[in-house]
Amino acid sequence: MKKIFYSPVIRAIFLVIIFLVAFFLSTVLATLFTENLTLDKYSTVALIPLAVGAIIIMVLALVLRMHVSSFRHASVVEIVKVSVISAGVLVGMLVLHFVPYTEKQEDIIGVDWCTLTFSFFFMASLFITFFYRAILSIKHHVNYRSNGNKKKVLIVGAGEAGSMILREIQSSNKILLEPVGFVDDDPSKIGMYIFGVKVLGGCESIKEIVEKQHVSAIFIAMPSASAQTIKKITSQCIDTKCEVKTLPGLYQLMDGAISVSRLRNVDVNDLLGREPVKTNLSEVMGYIEDQVVLVTGGGGSIGSELCRQIATQNPKQLIILDIYENNAYEIEQELKRKLPNLNLVTLIASIRDSGKMDDVFKTYRPDIVFHAAAHKHVPLMETSPNEAVKNNVIGTYKVAKCADKYEVKKFVQISTDKAVNPTNIMGATKRICEMIIQAFAKRSNTCFVAVRFGNVLGSNGSVIPLFKKQIEEGGPVTVTHKDIIRYFMTIPEAVSLVLQAGAKANGGEIFVLDMGEQVRIYDLAENLIKLSGYEPHRDIEIKITGLRPGEKLYEERLMAEEGLTKTENDRISIGKPLDIDEDKLFKTLDKLYNEAYNESDEMKELVKELVPTYKIDRR
Repeated sequence: MKKIFYSPVIRAIFLVIIFLVAFFLSTVLATLFTENLTLDKYSTVALIPLAVGAIIIMVLALVLRMHVSSFRHASVVEIVKVSVISAGVLVGMLVLHFVPYTEKQEDIIGVDWCTLTFSFFFMASLFITFFYRAILSIKHHVNYRSNGNKKKVLIVGAGEAGSMILREIQSSNKILLEPVGFVDDDPSKIGMYIFGVKVLGGCESIKEIVEKQHVSAIFIAMPSASAQTIKKITSQCIDTKCEVKTLPGLYQLMDGAISVSRLRNVDVNDLLGREPVKTNLSEVMGYIEDQVVLVTGGGGSIGSELCRQIATQNPKQLIILDIYENNAYEIEQELKRKLPNLNLVTLIASIRDSGKMDDVFKTYRPDIVFHAAAHKHVPLMETSPNEAVKNNVIGTYKVAKCADKYEVKKFVQISTDKAVNPTNIMGATKRICEMIIQAFAKRSNTCFVAVRFGNVLGSNGSVIPLFKKQIEEGGPVTVTHKDIIRYFMTIPEAVSLVLQAGAKANGGEIFVLDMGEQVRIYDLAENLIKLSGYEPHRDIEIKITGLRPGEKLYEERLMAEEGLTKTENDRISIGKPLDIDEDKLFKTLDKLYNEAYNESDEMKELVKELVPTYKIDRR
C-alpha cells in the first residue's frame, strides 16, 4: 500500500481529493456560521462555487507541486503554498459574489461567507499539511521515553544550521538522539527556545552543561564560523570526553544540504586555527578548460587530489602518470565513476625513463604539466640518497626537458619547505628541483614555476595516519622530540595553492603559502588521542624517540637571500628568483647522474656542492 504513493500521479490525485473534501466542509461550516444563511438556501446555489473552488484548488496544487512536497519535513515553504491556494479560493469566491449567475446568490455568497470559507479552508489545509509531521514528532517523542539507548546531544550553534539539525532529529523515528539544548555565543539567543529546545548558555559553558545534562555527544553546527572559533570550541569539547562531530565548512556545503548525515568526526584539521586558503576557481577553470593536462605522480596524495580537482574543470584530456599501478588504478576508477564523460588516460611509467617520457610527451602533447612525482620520506631517503637523486633530481630534469622540447605551456613543480636550508637529502634534492625549474624558466618558452608548502595532513606516510594507527593498536604514540614544530596544511589547501600558482605563473617563481603559526607535534598527538576518546598518558602513552637523521626541530619557508612579494591572495607570496649559475647546474647534474647510477658513497657531499645551504646530518 505504501509503495502505491511513491507514484507522483497517485499522490497528486490523493492530495487533490483531500483538499477538495476540505474545501467542501469549509463551505458547509461557513454556511452554518453565516447569519441568516441555512444549508437549504446554500444548496440551491452550491454547485457553481464548489466547481469554481475545485478548479482553482486543482490548478494551484499542481502548479505549486504540492504532491511532491515532503509532508514529513513540512516547513515555511509549504505554509506559503497553502496560503497561495487558499488566497486563490478567496479570490474565486469574491469574483462569484460580484459576478451574478443566479437570482438568489447575492443573499447567500456574501463577503462574510467568502471570508469564513477562506479561513476554514486555510486552517484545514495547514492541518492536512502538518498532520503527518505532527504524528511523527509524537511518535519520536514516545520513542525517546521508551528507548533506553537514546543518546543525549548538545548542539553548538543556535543558527540556521543548528535548527536544521534539530528539526531532522525531531522528525525522524530512526535517529535515536535526544537534544538537551543549544549553546551559542550570541547573548540575545540565550534562554530562547528553538523548536521546543532551549539555548542553555554560551560556548564557555559547554563543559558545565555536559556534566549537568549527562551529554554523550556534541554536534558543532557552525559551518560559517572562522577557523579560530572552531579551534576554540573544539578544544573545549575534546576535554569533555564526549563524541564530537562537526559540519564541514560552507564551501563543502554548496548544495545547501545540512543534515545529521553531513556531520563528520572532529579531527586535527579543526585544531589548526587557520583559515583555509581560497582559490579563485574562475581563474583555475580559465587555464585548465579544454587543455591536455598531465599529472606525474597522479596516484599519490597530492597528485590524486590534483586529478580530482582538474577533472571538474573540463580539461580536453587528463593524463595520470604513476609508477605505482595500485595508486593509479584507484584514482582512475574513482574518476570514471564520478565523471564518466571525462577523457582520461592512465599511464604506468617512471619519470626516470628518458625514452618513455619522450614518448608520452610526443604522443599526448600536454599543454599543462603538474609534476608531483617524487620520493618524499625523509628517513628512507637518508639511507638511500642515490635513489633520492635518481628520482627527484634526474627524474625532474628529464620531465622538464620534455616539457621544453614539446613546448608545454605551463609546468608546475611540487616543492616543499624542506628545500629551505635543508638538513636532509630529500630536502636538498627538492631544492635542486627548484633550481632546475628556475634555470629552464630563463631559457624556455614554457612557463616553469615551483610551489613550496609544508606538511600535508593526512597524506600517505604523514604523521596523522601514523598516530591514528598507533592509537588503534593501543599505543604508544611516538613523537621524535617534545619541542618539534611544523607548518601544516590540508590536502585540498595544498592543491588549491598548486592550481592558483599555475594560474598566476609568469615563469621562474617559487610560490610560498602563509601557513600561519607552526604547530607542536606533541600537542597534535595529545589532541588526536583525546579526539579518539582516550586520555593521554593514562590510556595511551606518548613516547619520545629522538630526532631522526636529517630531521629539524622546525622548518623554514624562505632562505635568507629570498624576499617575498605578495600576490592578490594575501595568503600566497612569491619568493624572489635567485641567480643560478646555469652552466654549473647542468654540468653538476650530469655528474650527479653518473655518480647516482654508479651507487656512489659520497652522494650527500656531491649534492652539497650544488646546494651550499645543505647541512649534512652526520648521525
